Amino acid sequence: MKNTKILLFIHGLHENALAWTKWIWFFEQLGYTCYSPNYPYHDGVPAQLRKNPDSRLSTIRLKNIVDHYIKFIDGLNGAKPILIGHSMGGLVVQKLIEANKGLLGICITTASPKGIFSFKLSYIKSNLGAVNPFKGNSLFCGTKEWFHYAICNTLTREESDEIYDKAVVPESRNIPRSSRGEDGRIDFNKAHNPLLFISAENDHIIPLSLNQRNLNAYKCAVSRRDFKEFKARSHSICIQSGWEEVAKYVNNWIKLVLNQ
Repeated sequence: MKNTKILLFIHGLHENALAWTKWIWFFEQLGYTCYSPNYPYHDGVPAQLRKNPDSRLSTIRLKNIVDHYIKFIDGLNGAKPILIGHSMGGLVVQKLIEANKGLLGICITTASPKGIFSFKLSYIKSNLGAVNPFKGNSLFCGTKEWFHYAICNTLTREESDEIYDKAVVPESRNIPRSSRGEDGRIDFNKAHNPLLFISAENDHIIPLSLNQRNLNAYKCAVSRRDFKEFKARSHSICIQSGWEEVAKYVNNWIKLVLNQ
């Protein structure tokens, strides 16, 4: 099939496409054509974006992100890419698969759709700062302390701070807020192309149990859904030490599904 070697990487919140640099290198060595467009208003070097963010960023919501990637996919001359998304990018993958825009969907520690939530303290503590309704349309850029707790809790503080300096960007609060409403709705009864959900055992911001509830919400018996948990990992699973194991698993799953 002509579409099976095209990958579209979708980053999560608080970062941009630079987070996928090593993954793109890894999959290009395997012969894939890789794309990784930024969300709107996320272009640039993270350290510079923290100093001078685009003022238009504050008002974008999840629907704008999904529409952005639909437009990109529609420009691929009929090709239907394999979608790989992390965190909020995973929810974007779910939305794109629902819209039949992806051949396969890989959702890594994915943000949850409307109606799927957790009461775990780590989840509430990690997410509350970004969605705080009293902060209006101000941008959110968490502290290094928040980042270590929410994203890199299995790493040392020094390792976490290094990732923060290289990767973290200011973010629109309206993206995670809108994901809890209609922008984040998924039709769980609809037939869909194969999905793989990957979870990290010690993820604070997207707990393992939340990923499992997300997966189990799908009801179409004839549509494939698979699940994989990686032990001793945090939400930074795509960039922390051992990311290659995750990437290899994804590649093997892609080959398995496409060859069946």
